Amino acid sequence: MPNDASIAEVIMHPVRLRILQQLGGRSLTTAQLRDALPDVKQATLYRHVSTLLDAGMLTVIQERRVRGAVERTLALGEQMAHVDREGLRAMSAAQLKSAFLAFLGDLAADVDRFLDGDDEGLRDFLGFGRGPVYVDAEDLATIQNGFEALLAPYLTDRGDGKHRLSLATVLVPDPETPRQEH
Repeated sequence: MPNDASIAEVIMHPVRLRILQQLGGRSLTTAQLRDALPDVKQATLYRHVSTLLDAGMLTVIQERRVRGAVERTLALGEQMAHVDREGLRAMSAAQLKSAFLAFLGDLAADVDRFLDGDDEGLRDFLGFGRGPVYVDAEDLATIQNGFEALLAPYLTDRGDGKHRLSLATVLVPDPETPRQEH
């Protein structure tokens, strides 16, 4: 298994981020993944899938023969597609900036794809905002655990016709706010 810094490097690539996003909470065949990412050339897609498989970010959950070829069904692997605190600490400032810009680029591409669509009714599901929270490390852990518990029932496609949304969170400490020691 790769170390956290190499995991961060693996998921920083915009195409790999998009692959992971497509597979979040569901499994897809390679053909379905190609259909979901039509702007990515097939050879490029397969190369990035291979990188994610090698890093343990993806796993093959089924293989079947289709017209003489093997079609794989993929899902998120054992290695979480998330850079944890230790991974973030291990990254240089340049790596953090690059990872964040890749994240923003992927998010912007999602918005572009949404806006290019023709379903006006989906605008009811769009939202974004920004606001301050005042926390210490213990508060942040409580909030994150609460998010996990709150979102758990909604992270898997149950096939009941629900809309798939991309939920992104960003926490950026304000360096201008002095830390108060207690």
